[in-house]
Amino acid sequence: MKRFNDYRIRLVLVGYVAAVVLGGSGRANADFIFGEPVNLGTPINTSSWEWTLVISPDNLQMYVNSDRPGGLGYFDIWRSTREHLDDPWDSLVNVQEINSQYNESFPCFSASGLTLYYSDWYTWNTAGDRAGGIGGHDLWKRTRLSTDDPWGPPVNMGLTVNSPAAEVAPCISQDGQILIFSSNRSGGRGDYDLWISTRPDIESDWAAPVNLGPVVNSSAYDGETWLSPDGLALFFSSSRPGGMGSYDLYLTTRRSRDAAWSQPVNLGPAINTNSGEGAPFFSPNMKTFYFTSDRPGGIGGWDMYEVPIVLILDFNGDGIVEIDDLLLIIESWGQDNSMADIGPAPWGDGIVDAADLEVLMSYWGKEVIDPTLVAHWPLDETEGMFAADSAGDNDAFVIGGASWQPDGGQVDGALLLDGVSGYAITDAVLNPADGPFSIFIWIKGGAPGQVILSQSNGANWLLTDPDLGCLMTELMPPAVGRFTPQPLISESIIIDDQWHRVGFVWDGSNRALYVDDILVAEDTQTNLLSSDSGLYIGCGKAMEAGTYWSGLIDDVRIYNRAVKP
Repeated sequence: MKRFNDYRIRLVLVGYVAAVVLGGSGRANADFIFGEPVNLGTPINTSSWEWTLVISPDNLQMYVNSDRPGGLGYFDIWRSTREHLDDPWDSLVNVQEINSQYNESFPCFSASGLTLYYSDWYTWNTAGDRAGGIGGHDLWKRTRLSTDDPWGPPVNMGLTVNSPAAEVAPCISQDGQILIFSSNRSGGRGDYDLWISTRPDIESDWAAPVNLGPVVNSSAYDGETWLSPDGLALFFSSSRPGGMGSYDLYLTTRRSRDAAWSQPVNLGPAINTNSGEGAPFFSPNMKTFYFTSDRPGGIGGWDMYEVPIVLILDFNGDGIVEIDDLLLIIESWGQDNSMADIGPAPWGDGIVDAADLEVLMSYWGKEVIDPTLVAHWPLDETEGMFAADSAGDNDAFVIGGASWQPDGGQVDGALLLDGVSGYAITDAVLNPADGPFSIFIWIKGGAPGQVILSQSNGANWLLTDPDLGCLMTELMPPAVGRFTPQPLISESIIIDDQWHRVGFVWDGSNRALYVDDILVAEDTQTNLLSSDSGLYIGCGKAMEAGTYWSGLIDDVRIYNRAVKP
């Protein structure tokens, strides 16, 4: 059973150069994926609507926007507290010093937790306009002296920020110098557009808001934002055409605070569905992502969901955080190494330094769940005809002249194949044309021309060349016109009756072969031939005589990322 969604998202914040890669190639700082979304359940969600969730910087107060019974207005702000980070959240209590007969929506904390920004808007406001407002719906703020004190009176954010139109869903940057909100004021291009206002310091007045422009905004609704701590990545909700549902979550990035925002990217099926998703928010410790959705299976009309952020820490793909992973940190010290830049988690900061070492050492010696490990056959069985896939649900069927060797593997047991009829067959794991992936296998024995791993009706993924028994791969691009693709062949002989860890890595534009974690061959290719067939462990793609492996195979691992041995 797979523990995490296969679809992954990488945020690329390389030296404060932000871009996004969805299931494709590219450089990335802290690689991470979204785990499986989980409904927060009671007491947070109810049969009513829970529309927005924010958590105070100390992680001890949660504010939720809801129209549940017992409120003072149509939509109110409710609060849950806990004494310690590991404690469960208490039941939500109406924050009566904030709420009124009007609507209070879309709360947002300052970095200190002492200022709360919000809007007095919801589409079906039945109480009229709040006294002291400028437009139909305005942005407001309240302050408090400490996190234990009550909130002070509402303060309208003024005519520069607010207008005679509607301003909703405020989002404040960590340094308090950027304010992003949604508005239907004149000068926009859609139902509601995203606008940005800045100030040089928190004591200064806000500058006139600027529309984020046609690259970010659409002809539909754009709103409900979360801004990364460095101000370079913006998550938001939109009902623009081309999405997966009524509202989807998107991400846009920029290289610096003075640079233009990039074309927004849909977060894809890891988060979005054919229902609606909105109100993105990352927890202050950056370990959890929250959003609201009206997808089936919820408790009410719209519910809050949480998604774990899973870091990719096992750089060399051996299942444990240890010395080889530390060596990559050391070798990359002071550099902009995309793979090793894991701190502050999950974003990274564009340089490998003490922050990355601190994150790595917190996992030292631990076996880690690698969500990019899409198939893993340890081959440690002692009997039977099936080899379990510990990472997924593609158990292999063992056929012919094959026998289990419980004490004969490099990692516990192994599978001994006779070179004549023994092999294992699996369902399809991945399509080589879909994006980066890696294969690593322990082998011993073999002969020239024999195959370690192949894809039925596809290519021989790992094999030995027919002359000397050197590691090679026939994973290559399709033939186009007069272009005839060539296999990648190393000069490393692997049939010397010694254990070798052989590997193939495709990063989206480069092929690489490894023997015992040493690069032995590489080249550049534009793509790989597409095939979605099942795999053969220990024989060729057409099961030809002479391609069956004669020897031991152990610990077969396939990743949907480029692993660094």
